[in-house]
Amino acid sequence: MKIDATDRKILVELQRDASQSLDEIAKTVGSSKTPVWNRIRKMKEAGIITAQTVLLDAEALGYEATFFVLIRTSEHEADWQAKFLQALRDRPEVQEAHRLAGDIDYILKVRVANARAYDVFYQALISEVKVHNVTALLSMEEIKATTALPL
Repeated sequence: MKIDATDRKILVELQRDASQSLDEIAKTVGSSKTPVWNRIRKMKEAGIITAQTVLLDAEALGYEATFFVLIRTSEHEADWQAKFLQALRDRPEVQEAHRLAGDIDYILKVRVANARAYDVFYQALISEVKVHNVTALLSMEEIKATTALPL
């Protein structure tokens, strides 16, 4: 599906606040409610819009520590990878996981209450899957975080 300038404006508004009414979005993008609804429906069907959710304040909920976990492994077999990926999916502390090119094989973004909670996560992970080296970096301050794409 090709998206045009109006679709982009709608997506910007949805990224800013998906709880807005269709009337509010339509007014902002210079359209009416029905065409906006049709465009949103088509973008959902095309897989451009994959989900609508809410963003929570992690610190207000007691998750005060963010660790970036660098993982090196000497295991690259399909069985190991499947087990590793399942271990990550099973842990809600893992907010993001990326397979990398270069010296580090994977990077994880792990959100926990404190260092002790990170250690519990770490011990559980290494008991399930063999890794060569793990380096944990504690974020001292979140300077910028967004889920919005630069449309």
